[in-house]
Amino acid sequence: MATSSDKYECKVRIDDFILSSILADPEASSLIGSIDNGTSSSRFLLITSAGKILSTAQVEYEQCFPVSSPYNKEGSSCAGWHEHNPFAIWDSVAICMVKTVEELSKHGLDLSNSSIVKAVGITNQRETTVAWNDRTGRVYYNAIVWDDTRTAATADTIMKENKQSDVDPQDVLRSKTGLPVASYFAATKVRWLIDNIPELQRDLNSAEEREHVRFGTMDTWILYMLTGYKRSVVEMDNNERLAHIGGEFKTDVSNASRWLFMNLETMSWDESLVQAVCKGSSCWSGNEGGVTVPLSALPMIVPSADCTIGTIHGVTCSDEGTIAFKNIIVGSILGDQQAALFGNNCVLPGMAKCTYGTGLFLLMNSGVKPMTSTQGLLTTVAYQIGKRLGSEESDPSPPIYALEGSVAFSGSTINWLRDRVDLINSAAETEKLALSVASNENMYLVPAFSGLFAPHWRPDARGCMVGLTASHSKAHIVRAALESSTYQAREVFEAMTRDSNIDLKELRVDGGATANKFMMQYQADILDTPVVRPEYLETTGMGAGFAAGLAVGVWGSLEELSKMWKSDVTWHPTMAKEERAKCWRGWNKAVERSLGWIDDDN
Repeated sequence: MATSSDKYECKVRIDDFILSSILADPEASSLIGSIDNGTSSSRFLLITSAGKILSTAQVEYEQCFPVSSPYNKEGSSCAGWHEHNPFAIWDSVAICMVKTVEELSKHGLDLSNSSIVKAVGITNQRETTVAWNDRTGRVYYNAIVWDDTRTAATADTIMKENKQSDVDPQDVLRSKTGLPVASYFAATKVRWLIDNIPELQRDLNSAEEREHVRFGTMDTWILYMLTGYKRSVVEMDNNERLAHIGGEFKTDVSNASRWLFMNLETMSWDESLVQAVCKGSSCWSGNEGGVTVPLSALPMIVPSADCTIGTIHGVTCSDEGTIAFKNIIVGSILGDQQAALFGNNCVLPGMAKCTYGTGLFLLMNSGVKPMTSTQGLLTTVAYQIGKRLGSEESDPSPPIYALEGSVAFSGSTINWLRDRVDLINSAAETEKLALSVASNENMYLVPAFSGLFAPHWRPDARGCMVGLTASHSKAHIVRAALESSTYQAREVFEAMTRDSNIDLKELRVDGGATANKFMMQYQADILDTPVVRPEYLETTGMGAGFAAGLAVGVWGSLEELSKMWKSDVTWHPTMAKEERAKCWRGWNKAVERSLGWIDDDN
């Protein structure tokens, strides 16, 4: 699986102290690899059996924002479209793994012929969806990213096609899936693809090719490429790259629960849900006995931690003679937010975490029974422990469920200030600017750039700044942008409390924004709840690594894993009750101003 790294910059960081202890007795050491594919970059971590990070590697990849497209049937703007080249994602993962091996080799640790790496886990940006043909290797279209808004119209169509007089249109599939019908989820992207991509339509309507069509989120794509073999012809004459052949076609329960196709009770794909989403497609001819998306086009659903997921066939290093990670078990797959929940040791009901990344994602472990939300939250699968190496138990443990609130814009709001508005040069400036003013002076920024996600689910909302006066400055705008994430987290936090009847005692946090002390203190203040940051912020990668190690016996139990989680900083609320109430009233007024912006005329 060789790949060129010429156009990618890979940053590898090694903990010299941990490395020296491994070099002292490498045969006694065990390492777990963790692939962490995010919205803007991929990482690869090596984690020791003591739960410490030996090394991290990171590669950023290009974001595709089409300006125009032949597939835009409306002929209007492609604003809100967001795509990834799936081969750029694969390259970013492979290069991280290769560079890790090469850098550690320079420091005296040879992983190429070593059994020190026991397993690799995968965690991924959820819902981002790609389609390919496993016979020809051709990818039908770029991966459609989770926050892409083109499928808002698709979601509206699905709601109209499944209208029920006594059910809110968004909730027509919620009883089986735990999810509202929204552009966010993978099934709406599948529907857009089969509505718009002629080559995919042709293959789905061919009895021969139909069985070779594959839909997958990024976990499935990465697993397929990791476990497959390079074709004898890897590129077409027009430089079109081809997927590997013979890879494992699987996803785990946490990712599958984000499609709108999986039944939460049976933990399997549900043909009635596939029909509900796809039946109105131009590719659908089910009423005449024809075809739609066959279940064979959807990946096999497996537990999140399982020693039978697949085996890596090796990643070729730059010298073309060294094969790294050959025959290593893939021991886990977890959606990124579920991985962060697991990595934050939220393994008991009522424990919650919030990840501040591109978006903002607050999850609470709700135990072995799915909890139906009446507050605009999502019922999702947190994780499931399956077969473990050396264990006599063959049946997986019951799945663990979670309540989730997903917010589209958090870190990306700061990126907007930097990249679009030119208000700052880097995110690192924001803390000092925010602290340079005493308050927001009653000015609020609602980052509803692609509508509002949980708990509102209002695609008609758009971003706004309200309460502006001539006295407001750049510092106030930056402060309002940081505060907007904390207010959105409170919206989800309160919805979670109402749904579960559980008073959350603390909120564990991770992600880049947790380095901003102003924002974390404000989060504790506006929640009136302690906010706890762990020792390692790479909780997403740690979660996938912990699950993989559990699958192959590096760790024997959840209790053993729990002992390795350590807190770093705790922020306690200090804001006066009256000030908290005043700020909260202002935020809610601002949210009201953002609603109803998109209508039939716009």
